Amino acid sequence: MNTLRNSVQLIGRLGQDPEIISFEDGNKMAKFSLATDDSYKDKEGNKVERAQWHNIIVRGGLVKVVEEYVVKGKEIAIEGKLTNRSYDTQEGEKRYVTEILVNELLMLGK
Repeated sequence: MNTLRNSVQLIGRLGQDPEIISFEDGNKMAKFSLATDDSYKDKEGNKVERAQWHNIIVRGGLVKVVEEYVVKGKEIAIEGKLTNRSYDTQEGEKRYVTEILVNELLMLGK
């Protein structure tokens, strides 16, 4: 059951091309948003569709895969864990961000 702790699995489509960030030590990180679709029926029985957006972070060897093959609109499956961070804006407001740190990535479709 320990493998279930803080584990997230999603299938969705990229909202934009990944942003690749290079660090001084030679490491890279990829950031992008992933949309997952959800639907339900309202009180009148009409189907309502909506998208949930998730902030995705990729580090390590998977960055090369993202850099070469993953683009806006591509459907992928990811497995990772939730991470939270905060930062202060220039106006002094504290902002909170929830991100998914990817452990595994699978490209779907053509």
